[in-house]
Amino acid sequence: MRQPAVAGRFYPAGREALVEAIETCFTHPLGPGMPGPSTGERRVRGIMVPHAGYMISGPNAAHAFRRLAEDGRPDAYVVIGPDHHGTCRGRNVLCSDPYLTPLGECPVHEDICRRLAMSIPDEPECHVFEHSVEVEVPFIQYIDPDARVVPIIMGDQSPQGAMALAHALREACEGYDVVFVASTDMSHYIPKDEAERLDSMVLDRVRAMDWEGVYRTVAANDISMCGYGPTATVMMLCEGCAPEGVLHTDSYDALGLDRGSVVGYGSATFVS
Repeated sequence: MRQPAVAGRFYPAGREALVEAIETCFTHPLGPGMPGPSTGERRVRGIMVPHAGYMISGPNAAHAFRRLAEDGRPDAYVVIGPDHHGTCRGRNVLCSDPYLTPLGECPVHEDICRRLAMSIPDEPECHVFEHSVEVEVPFIQYIDPDARVVPIIMGDQSPQGAMALAHALREACEGYDVVFVASTDMSHYIPKDEAERLDSMVLDRVRAMDWEGVYRTVAANDISMCGYGPTATVMMLCEGCAPEGVLHTDSYDALGLDRGSVVGYGSATFVS
């Protein structure tokens, strides 16, 4: 079982405190309000959400998770995050071990993981320290207590790596109702006005469902978005969907500290 790496830092380590923290993300002035009942429609095919500490980026993420909560329950949530530690050694790596959080064990979807392991390495040890997938799992457990996940860390965020991963996922998920989750933060540690300018350029490409434009924009403007590969991969997998609720906030919006050095956060929902 994959043990929590950032419980007690990015989110509370106790069950009750974690539930309270997640609900505060929904009810925060920057949040969307608590989720309503599920419609069972299952129109959400993917989301993009940030992965910083809950008190900073959680209200932004809550917008996409509320839309997902109200949509219905898929067979699996494929969560794709960037590799911050270099443990993947330039590869895209699966974890077939269940993820443990303060809310309990979150099982993986065993059949999808089995199929996917024929295309990408299944190396749970590469997931031990990485927070980009872990931070999303308690939100998923909160909105769907019976959730099963497919955790993937992208060490190869190149366009070729994203296309290969999207192809492998299409094959592995065939026959299942799946939601794809791109975990990313936006610009890192730059002035607020500059973060808003740069991040809006990327989010304009998200609104246009232009995954190639995401790559061009990030590269041409040297934007320090950490999960451009997961974002592009999910956009490929959600081809034909309409982006809804594209939202930008930053660490100053959440905490009111240091306009001169902010981290940006973006969320979006891809709906069929």
